[in-house]
Parts: sequence; structure tokens; C-alpha cells
Amino acid sequence: MTAQDNLKKIGKELPDTPSPGGSYESVNIRGNIAYIAIQFPIWNKEYTYQGRLGEELSTEEGYKAMEMCALNVLSQVKQKIGFDKLIGLNHIDAYFQSGKNWDESPEVVNGASDLFVKVLEEKGKHSRAIFGVEKLPKNFSVGLTASFTIHI
Repeated sequence: MTAQDNLKKIGKELPDTPSPGGSYESVNIRGNIAYIAIQFPIWNKEYTYQGRLGEELSTEEGYKAMEMCALNVLSQVKQKIGFDKLIGLNHIDAYFQSGKNWDESPEVVNGASDLFVKVLEEKGKHSRAIFGVEKLPKNFSVGLTASFTIHI
């Protein structure tokens, strides 16, 4: 099945591709590696899932926020690279902001990891790193970067 077929199968669609929020490219290709700039839980230009995990937002909402970030990554891939050129997802870096006593970041980041495997199948398997930060832009709860190996 194709990535588009898998999206339909799990009842998901890609949002409009977000534009960069500064002086950078949202997709940077060097050799056969594509780097996707940080994506936030933005749905068709609407900011969602703002606040701190464990305070304003639950772990379940964090999972959905990270899933939305992954959908934005895939939207960038579809528009700037094409699913047909993917060899595979290499690595993701996940960022979150939370309250002091909240410690469920792996469960939240599974929102992205699960989606990538469901949509890209074997090509969606990846390594990852998770970073807790004091503040994300626009008070987003989470953010996600990714790198892919592609056919050139």
C-alpha cells in the first residue's frame, strides 16, 4: 500500500503544508538526506495544543499533538520531496514543554512514532531523541524534526 492509501486506511489526512516561521527552508536536502525543519501542532494555519503537558494538557492530548506534528512532517515530504522518493525515515527529534512533575514524554512521542510506522510501514521505522525544553514558540506543547534518506 502507498502512504496515501495508509493515511486513508487509518482515517487521517494531511493538513495544508505549513510555511516556515522565519528565514529558513522547511525542507533542506543535502546529498540523499532530507532534513525537515521543526513542525508544530498546526492544523491548516490554526495553532492547536498550546500549553504545558501535565498542566494545561494531558498526556493523551500530547500524543495527539505529536501525531499532528508528524502529519505536518509528512505534508512537507509530500509537497517538497514526494512519497515515491523515500527510502526511509532515519531519525526524529521530539521537543516538549511540561510541568515540573510530568514525566510521560515517551508516551507522547509515540504519537509521532506510531503514525510514521502506520503510514510508511517499514520505511517509517526510526531512531529518536526526546528533549524537554523550558519554552517552545507560540507556547506549543510539542515540536518535531525529522530526517529521511531519499532517492536522488
